[in-house]
Amino acid sequence: MYQLSMTDGSQFHVRYKNHVVSYSVDGSLPNPLEATYAALAGCAGVYTRKACKTLGISAEGIEISCKPVVRQGNMLIPARFVTEVKFPEQITPGQRLKILEEISHCAVKELIHDGAQIEFVTGEWVD
Repeated sequence: MYQLSMTDGSQFHVRYKNHVVSYSVDGSLPNPLEATYAALAGCAGVYTRKACKTLGISAEGIEISCKPVVRQGNMLIPARFVTEVKFPEQITPGQRLKILEEISHCAVKELIHDGAQIEFVTGEWVD
């Protein structure tokens, strides 16, 4: 379960398991939308590492850059999310293709892109 206790401050902290993720509404920390973009970048990293392990190669030196490209008229919703990967010389063209293919299967990306037919329910929490 993910929980937070609200205050009137600009920061809030979401707790789950033994972790805390902090956000803000004043730019001092990422806001939840920015954190979603970070989750997409992190997912690309997870899938890169997974591909490298399958290929028996090191992920050392691979760089990943992610950028949302916003929609005209709605700066909050991206029209496109661009992920670019820079490979070190020792990674062959075939390995590069396999890594890029693996990144395209990122679960966070697929959840956002394809949806999961998730029903969102909002209600009052009663002890």
